[in-house]
Amino acid sequence: MYYSEELIEEVRMKNDIVDVVSGYVKLQKKGSSHWGLCPFHNEKSPSFSVSGAKQMYHCFGCGAGGNVFTFVMNYENFTFPEAVKALADRAGVKLPEMEYTPEMKQRADRRSRLLEVNKEAAKYFYYQLRTPHGEVGQKYLQKRALTEETMHRFGLGYAGKNGALLVEYLRKKGFEDDLIKEAGLATFSEKNGLLSQFWNRVMFPIQDINNRVIGFGGRVMGDGEPKYLNSPETPVFDKRRNLYGLNFARTARSGNIILCEGYMDVIAMHQAGFTQAVASLGTAFTVEQAALLHRYTENVLLAYDSDGAGVKAALRGIGILREVGLTGKVINMKPYKDPDEFIKNLGREAFQERIDKAENSFFFEIRILEEQYDQKDPEARTRFHREIARKLCQFTEEVERENYLQAVAEKYFIRCDDLRKLVISYASQTGLAKPIERPRSGIRQKNSPEENGKKAQRLLITWITDEPALYQKVKKYVTAQDFTEELYRQVAERLFADLEAGNYNPAGIISMFEDEEQQREAAALFNTTLPKLQTRQEREKAFHDILMTVKKNSYEYYTAKLGTDVNALKQVIDGKKALEELAKTHISLDAGQE
Repeated sequence: MYYSEELIEEVRMKNDIVDVVSGYVKLQKKGSSHWGLCPFHNEKSPSFSVSGAKQMYHCFGCGAGGNVFTFVMNYENFTFPEAVKALADRAGVKLPEMEYTPEMKQRADRRSRLLEVNKEAAKYFYYQLRTPHGEVGQKYLQKRALTEETMHRFGLGYAGKNGALLVEYLRKKGFEDDLIKEAGLATFSEKNGLLSQFWNRVMFPIQDINNRVIGFGGRVMGDGEPKYLNSPETPVFDKRRNLYGLNFARTARSGNIILCEGYMDVIAMHQAGFTQAVASLGTAFTVEQAALLHRYTENVLLAYDSDGAGVKAALRGIGILREVGLTGKVINMKPYKDPDEFIKNLGREAFQERIDKAENSFFFEIRILEEQYDQKDPEARTRFHREIARKLCQFTEEVERENYLQAVAEKYFIRCDDLRKLVISYASQTGLAKPIERPRSGIRQKNSPEENGKKAQRLLITWITDEPALYQKVKKYVTAQDFTEELYRQVAERLFADLEAGNYNPAGIISMFEDEEQQREAAALFNTTLPKLQTRQEREKAFHDILMTVKKNSYEYYTAKLGTDVNALKQVIDGKKALEELAKTHISLDAGQE
C-alpha cells in the first residue's frame, strides 16, 4: 500500500462518493441510491448506481464498480496514488511522504525517471530551436505563421542534424543509456552505438493531462521519410489513451472539443483562439481516446481533412464516438484541406461559422453514402434507400430512430411509411430486431450447481451489507470459510470482522485490492440484485434459501477435498451440523427478533 490504511480510509471518508461522482455525472435520487448514465459505457437508460450508504458505485450494464478511489482512477485515468492525492487535496487532507514497498518504489522511481528524461529532452529540443543550428526549424515554423508565444506555449523545439548530440546531452545530465532507450529517445545498433532517431526534425513534445512530457512527435525538415516520427510506446506513453493538446483543451470551457488529424492543426487552431482542439497521436482515433474525451465533453466536432482519406477517418471516428455515447458533428473544411489552411485563408470568424453549422454526423454519413449511388437510376436509388434503413437500425431507442427516420425521409423525398417498412424488414432479416425467445419446453434452463452456489454467496454478501443487523442472526451458521471463491472469502472475512467490531464499512473493503479488476468484482459483490418480493414471509423464505444454498455448497466443496486438505474434515463436520440446525430454524428479518 502506498499510504497507511488509516490515512487512505481518512481520505475516503472525507470524500462522499455521491458528492464526488455528482461532479462528473448527473445523478438523480431514487430510493436509497442515486442513478445516472454510466460514464464508462454508452447507454440511454440509467443503470449506474451510486450508494451513499455503502459509499460505492456499480453499473448494472457494464459491471464497472468500486469506491471513490476506483471511480477517480477510472474517470481521470489516474494511478492509485494520484487518485489518493487528488481526493486528499479536495478534502484538505495533508499527505505525508508515500510509504513504498521496495518493488513499488523501484517502479515509481523508474516512472519518475522516464518523465525526468523526457522533460530534459524537451528542454534540449526547445533550446536547439533557438540557436543557429535550429534556424531551419525556425524558418519552417515561421512559414507556418506561428508566433513565438505559440511556439513557447507548446514547447516546440528542434532535433539537430546529428542523432548522437541528444544522447551525449542526456548522458551529461546523468541519465543512463538503458533509461534513454526505454524512454524511446534513442535506439542502439552494433554499428553506430546509441543514437537518437530524432534528428533534423521540428519537435512537438506530447504532454499528458497533467502537463508532463510523455513522448514526442517529430516533423522532418526536407523530403526525408517518414514525414512524422513519433515516440514508441513506453511505460509513460500510451498512444491509445492520450490526445495531443488535451492538457489545454480540457479547460477550454467551450462546450465542445474539436478533434483534428495532426499536431499543426491543433497548434494553429489554438493560436486562432480555438483552444478546445486536440489530435490523436500518429495513430487512428481509438475507443480509449473517445472515452477520454467523454470525461470532458458530450459534444465532439470532427475537423478532419476534406480529402478522401479524411472522409474515411471521419466516418470511422463517428462510429467510435457513438460507441462511447458521444454526439459527433463534422466541420466542413472545403474549399481547403484542413483547419490550418482554412484559418490562414479565411480567418477565425469564418471557421467559427463552420463550427456553428457543423453537420450532424448521421446526415454526414448519409450524404457520403448518397455519392456512391446514381440517384437517377431507380435500382441504385432503391439500394441507397435500403442503406439508409440499415443505418437507421443503429438507433436502438425507438424515439430517436423515429426522429431520424422522419428527418431523413423529408430530406431525401422518401415516404415515411415506405422507409419505416424498409427499416422493419431489414431489422427482421438481419436479426437486429429479434423476437423474444422462449424456451421450447416452457421451462428456463437451470444454472449449474456451481453457478448457483456462487450466486447465493453474492446474494448473501449483498443482503448482509444492505441489512447489517442480519449478521448477528446468521454468524452461528455461516463463516467466511463458507465462501468458496477466493475473492468472495477475502471480502467476507473483512466484512464479518468489521461487523463483529461494530465497524460497518463496505467501501473500505474495496481498498484492500490493488488490482482494478478485483476492485470491480468486489464492488459487484455488494451490489447483486436481490429478489423483489412483497411480503415479509416471501423475503424470509428467500433469505433462508440463500443461506441453505451457501451452506450446502460449502459442505459439498469441502467434502470433495477430503483426503487432500487437512482442514476439510472440520469444515465438513461443522457444515453438516450447521445445515441440520439451519434446516429447522426460522430467521426473522425484523430487527431485534430471531
